[in-house]
Amino acid sequence: MPSLPRRSLLTGLAAAALPWDLALAQAPGGTLRVGMTAGAVPLPNGAPDQGAEGHRFMGITLYDQLVEWDLTRADGPAVLRPGLAESWRVDPADSKRWIFTLREGVTFHDGKPLTADDIVFSFDRILKQDAPHYDPRGAANVRVRVPTTVRWSAPDPRTFVLETNVADSTIPYGVSWIGIVHQAAWEAAGRNWDSYLPRAVGTGPWKLESFQIRERAVLVRNPDHWNSARIPKLERVILVPLPEANTRVAALRSNQVDFIEAPPPDAVPSLRQAGFQIVTNQYPHNWTWQLATAEGSPWRDARLRRAANYAVDRKAMKEMLGGLMEEGAGMLPAGDPWNPATSFKYAFNLDAARRLMQETGYGPRNPLRTKVGISTSGSGQMQPMPMNEALQQMLKEIGIEVSFEVFDWNTLLSIWREGWRAPSNRGIHAINISFTAIDPFTALIRFLRSDLTPPAGNNWGGFADPEYDALIARILQEFDPAAQTRLVAELHAKVVEDALFLFVAHDLNPRAMSRRVQGFVQARSWFQDLTPVSMRG
Repeated sequence: MPSLPRRSLLTGLAAAALPWDLALAQAPGGTLRVGMTAGAVPLPNGAPDQGAEGHRFMGITLYDQLVEWDLTRADGPAVLRPGLAESWRVDPADSKRWIFTLREGVTFHDGKPLTADDIVFSFDRILKQDAPHYDPRGAANVRVRVPTTVRWSAPDPRTFVLETNVADSTIPYGVSWIGIVHQAAWEAAGRNWDSYLPRAVGTGPWKLESFQIRERAVLVRNPDHWNSARIPKLERVILVPLPEANTRVAALRSNQVDFIEAPPPDAVPSLRQAGFQIVTNQYPHNWTWQLATAEGSPWRDARLRRAANYAVDRKAMKEMLGGLMEEGAGMLPAGDPWNPATSFKYAFNLDAARRLMQETGYGPRNPLRTKVGISTSGSGQMQPMPMNEALQQMLKEIGIEVSFEVFDWNTLLSIWREGWRAPSNRGIHAINISFTAIDPFTALIRFLRSDLTPPAGNNWGGFADPEYDALIARILQEFDPAAQTRLVAELHAKVVEDALFLFVAHDLNPRAMSRRVQGFVQARSWFQDLTPVSMRG
């Protein structure tokens, strides 16, 4: 195949000047300046936009959740641990009823105590559409995480009860996305969620000092956080949206920021040579095209989906990215408990791809034409433009002509939540959104269950199969971890066999930072804890 092009990148700040002089932002107690991939600062509302990057920088910083992730290790997968709930359990008399025992002695940033009523308020605002405090924007970001939830209440000051319409063993994962907000703070903001944004109040280890959505957010240390191990060492964190990859690099080189997400691969060797730290780690990530499989989509034919997967030269993609990826092996990396296969079914094989294309009547002389929705940047999107251009070239080899509809990251997420037939999707048949694979629901179920088409969930392409629905029901009803793992592995094997996605890559989550940044632990997670970080003088 022809050589893959590297996309030319900007070499200075002239093309995208930073919004203020970050070089002047250092404070005596230590300030960490972060260049994000997002095109805007994530919303500080407890249910942030901008995908997992939004949750990473605005969700788990300003807020706590009932259940949180343990991000203290780099040598093993992140696991759930107690947050604002000291413990949780399924009611032994009713498997559709979860009981959370709330932590005592927690205070909000304004000094007011956390109450069970605040927990109910926080769930109302995303799930109860007739509530006066319902927040459509926040709901759009997180309601899909807990689609089986039907009722919730606080029967006493230390108990929160959540009820589902079916037995659902994934609920603890789902509630880890829901930040607990202070009802009195919303009321003080005029009972208006837009007015609340610059004066957001949570219980998290960081407080909001200022918020300008297109420029920056400034977070300051919360010395009174209930978990003494998570009281930040820094005084401040400044979050800056820098969606263009080489602008992030230039900002780091010129001491405008200290820490950047997703440095472009061709900049990594020179950054290392210049003394910057490059940190990577495996994490539950996949970079795919989600394919529409409903009536009317060309991807409804499994032979075409398999042919496209055979045509992807993942080794060449890895070389193009300077080794900063693992070759796509499904929705999870090879060797994961949910993907125990020792080899990938669709290893690069142009002959197999061409045979399948010929069976369908397509080929270079009679190409299949399809359109894909992509972004220019975004959380977990790696290097979306050069990667998608490489795929376009690979698929052309077998007679699939790809055109792109290009969106900014937040818009791509918004149209994804509306489904492939919505006018906002502009006739696309596939969509490139990198996915978290941290639990059975986010890794697989939300894309596959027939009743989770938008707006109920993330089954963007209208997939429906009774066998999948039956297997998913068994997973949700299984509370034994080992038995559930076997069922999820069975589901994953079906997804690979049916080639429901174009499987491309698993990111290694690269970050680049100044040598002054100390104490950062790159967890094997989409989320990272900034509280242990300090700045060397």
